[in-house]
Amino acid sequence: MRNYVCGHRADTPQDFAELALGTPAELWLGVEGESDEERAARLDAARDILADPDYGHLADDLIRLAARVVDENPDLFNVVPLARPARRRGARRGVAA
Repeated sequence: MRNYVCGHRADTPQDFAELALGTPAELWLGVEGESDEERAARLDAARDILADPDYGHLADDLIRLAARVVDENPDLFNVVPLARPARRRGARRGVAA
């Protein structure tokens, strides 16, 4: 069975992510062993894309996708939920009537 997204064939999870975002994931995540110049060029391209009005929603989509990946694969990122500190009440000041 072949999978298509908006007329494009998607064979891997990376293909689906790229088609969902409209850009390759490597643009946002980088690649192992990239030089400082390559990183600067990649980040510059990412800034240009985010500045384009057609891609104004992209940052929100990336955050949503990253949150879903972390939620579905907590072991992948070694994420440990943190306990919320108890809410402390401030001292009351003034005189009760």
